[in-house]
Amino acid sequence: MKPRLLFSYVLLALIAVACIYPALWTVLSSFRVGNSLFSDHFIPTAWTLDHYRDLFRVRADRSIPYANWYWNTLKVATASMVLGTLIQLLTAYAFSRFRFKGRKAMMMLILILGMFPGFLSIMAVFIILNTINLLDSIWALILVYSAGAALGMFVAKGFFDTIPRSLEEAARIDGASHMSIFMRIILPLSRPIITYISLTTFAGAWVDFIFARAILRTPENWTLAVGLWSIIDSYNSTEFTLFAAGCVLVAVPITLLFMYTQRFLVDGLTAGASKG
Repeated sequence: MKPRLLFSYVLLALIAVACIYPALWTVLSSFRVGNSLFSDHFIPTAWTLDHYRDLFRVRADRSIPYANWYWNTLKVATASMVLGTLIQLLTAYAFSRFRFKGRKAMMMLILILGMFPGFLSIMAVFIILNTINLLDSIWALILVYSAGAALGMFVAKGFFDTIPRSLEEAARIDGASHMSIFMRIILPLSRPIITYISLTTFAGAWVDFIFARAILRTPENWTLAVGLWSIIDSYNSTEFTLFAAGCVLVAVPITLLFMYTQRFLVDGLTAGASKG
């Protein structure tokens, strides 16, 4: 084996260990007896499901509304996925098929703004939401997440550029409108890119902490990221294994979605990159 190829395999193995080890440690910690973060054994010597039960158990001293947090996160992520995907697809279709004044300048502006981390606008977003009385509302999060995924639009535009214009010209001769062409021709041919944008938007809303922490104040309205953070927020908190159990349940649905749609994700990225 060539040294260069051997080095590549070793590097990939190290990267895999660096990625898998923390996740595996969290999963095993969720089944470990006790509540300590550290342990002398990587694999638990005694296994328990008590931490998972405690997440949903109603206690007199302290009750964790984990199911409510889960439901809030699911609503926010699903609504953001639907609205965000629709906004990005419509915008990408307009930039791909229409030529209008200021088109290139608008695309450049969106690209530049998309390069900056979203949390840089958190103060402006906070003031705007406070002005329209949307603070401490999951609808505020849906609005922020739906309008904040700009870079996905460029991937969709690159994908739309690969669709032959002859299909639209034939439909236009038959009297189809632009919306009919978009709904009946473009979208059925765009399943890979729709899957990619939908899942990335869903995952971003599912795991976000910064905007959710700034906007949501009432514990009943918290999402999973904010709720799990509150479990170990206290300096003297020792609920690390409970936190690990909550993290495992958070990762299950998004992991299954990515595994199920992995092929469509790859197709969407490669097709979009060919002309994007």
